[in-house]
Amino acid sequence: MIVQSKGMRLSKKILLITGWGGGAELLKPLHEALEQCEHTVERINIFNALDEQVLQQQVEYARAFDVILGWSLGGQLATLVVHQIEKQYEEQKVLITLASNPCFVGQESWSNAMPVETFQQFKQSFEQDAITTLKRFGFLVCQGADTARKDFLVMQKLIRPQSIALLKQGLLMLEQLNLVEIYENYQGDQLHVIAEHDALVPYQVMQNIHNLAAKNLSVVSIDGASHGFPCFMVEQTVQIVEDFLNEKV
Repeated sequence: MIVQSKGMRLSKKILLITGWGGGAELLKPLHEALEQCEHTVERINIFNALDEQVLQQQVEYARAFDVILGWSLGGQLATLVVHQIEKQYEEQKVLITLASNPCFVGQESWSNAMPVETFQQFKQSFEQDAITTLKRFGFLVCQGADTARKDFLVMQKLIRPQSIALLKQGLLMLEQLNLVEIYENYQGDQLHVIAEHDALVPYQVMQNIHNLAAKNLSVVSIDGASHGFPCFMVEQTVQIVEDFLNEKV
């Protein structure tokens, strides 16, 4: 059962963007829970934002929504989309990211991220044996929660096979994107939700994001959560989203 916030509630059009590796079905439970809160919800898979034409198509599609919400790589894609909408149309959408790092692979200016060597090893492993690497990635998504074993089994039922080409494009985006400046300068409302025990996005990134002191930026954490909390801690995730949206009414 979803606990609804008291006071005025406003139905929103919400676009969900999933993360790397498993397809949009992974966010189906979150999608359905948000619909129970009277929102209109659509969900999409990752897309190649490094292709300007593909990005533009998604920007035009996303304009019809009030809230762009992304998980992991999907959070980075959501960030790119709201930035382009603001830049091209002078419109601000609500940006919400879940377990997402604006700079996934460490750089000199953003060190709370996956070390370059670790990412390169993962990428090489994917090139050599995609299926085994995806399974390992699934364990990392669930790692850190007390319910990791159960969560992994739940996730297996939701995962859909992905094209190798799209997965490779996703890895390239994770490697190259640094969206810290967008976080700093975006004029719309933004919420970033970080997991305490995330095995892919360091918990310390929460402080980095908080330190950006952007105009309308909020950052919160979920205790005891893994990277996969949007799939496995749906009620808590929805409550955080609802509280944030109701604050902004």
